Amino acid sequence: MTRVAAVDCGTNSIRLLVADADPATGELVDLDRRMTIVRLGQGVDRTGRLAPEALQRTFAACREYAGIIKEHGAERLRFVATSASRDAENRDDFVRGVLDILGVEPEVISGDQEAAFSFTGATKELAGRDHLPKPYLVVDIGGGSTEFVVGDDRVRAARSVDIGCVRMTERHLVRDGVVSDPPSKEQIAAMRADIEAALDLAEQTVPLREARTLVGLAGSVTTVSAIAQELPEYDSRAIHHSRVSHDRVREITEWLLRSTHAERAAVPSMHPGRVDVIGAGALVLLSIMERIGAQEVVVSEHDILDGIAWSVA
Repeated sequence: MTRVAAVDCGTNSIRLLVADADPATGELVDLDRRMTIVRLGQGVDRTGRLAPEALQRTFAACREYAGIIKEHGAERLRFVATSASRDAENRDDFVRGVLDILGVEPEVISGDQEAAFSFTGATKELAGRDHLPKPYLVVDIGGGSTEFVVGDDRVRAARSVDIGCVRMTERHLVRDGVVSDPPSKEQIAAMRADIEAALDLAEQTVPLREARTLVGLAGSVTTVSAIAQELPEYDSRAIHHSRVSHDRVREITEWLLRSTHAERAAVPSMHPGRVDVIGAGALVLLSIMERIGAQEVVVSEHDILDGIAWSVA
């Protein structure tokens, strides 16, 4: 086996995976998997720049991760950065900071590369499961963007569009610097229209409706699953490969969009960093399911992070 480390730095969170990978058997054994909410994309949609405080939060997490990677003796490290750092004018500040701390330059990958990593991470262990018919549609709902990938044993088509949970929240649900609590019907309608326009864009290159199994990734989807199961705390094992029906996703989304900050924060499986953005993320998921007529979503805890690990194994 090869001991590898993978870092996925997105718009809302930065995540680390240290694992032993065996390409011959397709086995990836976790040694350490963790996530820190850093909100790197704070204000990027409005200003076009990474905020100084967002960079400092991200660099603090990188310093913590550097210690963990050294402790486990990972032979190879790959650091991938996604939507927020791709869009920012001052991304060179981010690149220099990461290089100084971790000794590797972050790869600011394209949306298509992001989609391919997500597909590999989500589907590698689904092979041979006849009850999950192909082709798959893998949907990775991030903070700044959502990736759509259709494929079976390989990627057939992919597209990234700018409808992440943080971007949608900041664009539609913030008034005078504060997230509406709860949002108005007009705000929700505007957000929904934005999402539908992005789905139209995605469908220009990705045959979304050809998919027979919808696989959902990332924090918005896994949190919806945790709520659906009424988990007393966030439990990755219970969430991984769970299935949530369209009706249940609709019920949860409607509740999230009419609830207050305090009500959402009281959900035991809710990460504090998702309280303000989960409503937008759930609406993205619901809109996708309605667009393709999916009766359920298969939820995966394995995603772009696992795909990055496999890419260096």
